[in-house]
Amino acid sequence: MTATNSTPSGMELLRATDLTKRYGEDAAIAGVTFEAEAGEVLGIVGPNGAGKTTLLEALAGLIAADLGGVFWLGDALPPSRRKTAMFYLPDGIRPYQDRFTIEVLNFFAGIYRRSTAEIARAVIALELQPVLRKRVSALSKGYNRRLLLAIGLLAPQPVLLMDEPFDGFDLRQTRSIIDVLRKAAGNGRTFLLAIHQLADAERVCDRFLLLAGGQIRGIGSLRELRAQAGIPQGSLEEIFLALT
Repeated sequence: MTATNSTPSGMELLRATDLTKRYGEDAAIAGVTFEAEAGEVLGIVGPNGAGKTTLLEALAGLIAADLGGVFWLGDALPPSRRKTAMFYLPDGIRPYQDRFTIEVLNFFAGIYRRSTAEIARAVIALELQPVLRKRVSALSKGYNRRLLLAIGLLAPQPVLLMDEPFDGFDLRQTRSIIDVLRKAAGNGRTFLLAIHQLADAERVCDRFLLLAGGQIRGIGSLRELRAQAGIPQGSLEEIFLALT
């Protein structure tokens, strides 16, 4: 399996079937099945404790699912090979805290064989210029998240998994990051975003996977979810409340 960004937009890229992870008697996720298409932004939406992070970790192969499988272009994708297709950015990490921001970017760009021009584009897109000479440990929550996203954009994997991508941003900053994500998706990148802020999810995502209690309560575009919920003009928040 070769992971590239050249899969035609709209084609099924990734599929999860019946993913289940239990901790003792409790199921963090139970029977989760969905697909992600090339070039789309899929929102995994739900409150804290819904199972969003567990789902991302199971997809990335960081934790072993008790049941279910992950498929890439129709073929089984075992955990040992998922890092060739997916790049996972967890919430709350700070890479190489004692290093300067530009050093961290150069390090990852070297690993991924990215050019100086590609680094510069990521820096400009994510407005990292003011903190390039700051140590990662000194970055604000928002700038650290911008750094993580820059690393993700430099990574070659066609699917980027992100946990709470807008946490730490105000409204204006969130809209700026949404523009970056939408542009990357327009260039063929696929995003799976775990989001608890429903208004942010509604602005950025093409489709939504509504997760509550570890189970899918709805999946589809806003129009499709409105039909499922019987709320023709409903917001994502209203739909979520109706379906969960």
